[in-house]
Amino acid sequence: MIFGIMFFVAFQRRKNKLLLERFKAEQRFEEELQNSKLEIQEQTLKNVSWELHDNIGQLLSTAVMQINILSTNLEPKIKESVQDIRGLVGDSLQEIRNLSKTLNHEVIQNIGLVKSIQVELDRFKKLNFLTPEFIVIGEEVMINPKDEIILYRVIQEFFSNTIKHAEASHLLVKLEYTASDLTITIKDDGVGYDMTSVQANSGLLNMKSRAALVNAQFNCTSEPGKGVLLILRYPFKEEDKLSSNQN
Repeated sequence: MIFGIMFFVAFQRRKNKLLLERFKAEQRFEEELQNSKLEIQEQTLKNVSWELHDNIGQLLSTAVMQINILSTNLEPKIKESVQDIRGLVGDSLQEIRNLSKTLNHEVIQNIGLVKSIQVELDRFKKLNFLTPEFIVIGEEVMINPKDEIILYRVIQEFFSNTIKHAEASHLLVKLEYTASDLTITIKDDGVGYDMTSVQANSGLLNMKSRAALVNAQFNCTSEPGKGVLLILRYPFKEEDKLSSNQN
């Protein structure tokens, strides 16, 4: 009887161990799969950034130079109209350069999370998409570059949804740095949505899966007519704190 009980306990332990190992293996597989997808997406965005900056940017720069040359031999009245066109082309060139910065993860790593968000919000304001409000509380902590990119892509996904679907006029972004974590709060005043009807929404799933990769708490809530609220809480790692202390 005792032998039977011992055998059963040993069997259960072995079974639980195998189940745990299987679960961890599946978890590692999912993480690797997500990382691979993110790497492909980042490389694609980087390539698009290069195309915008190098190819389309060069074409517009050439157009500006040709307009300048052309305008030197024109009558004053026509010259004024041509200069207006030059201004539009110049503005388009600047917008493309700004957009290329927000797509290239190397640029984001160089200028940091706060500046990257500011560049994106400035672009929205200039294009009259909506009125942004940006608040930073506490001293910025330099976090792991890979984690920073993922957090920024979550934020970009929210921005994209707001621009495409929310019909919002105001967008609030707040970053609050404490000794232990970074809390990111984003709120728009758009049309909102019914939470039960968008659980399988690909944009929402993308944000959730990205946040999970960096162990960030993710909470996105909305109601019809009351906009969307996103709260991300990212816990600092030891290397984040050490890096900030050294700086």
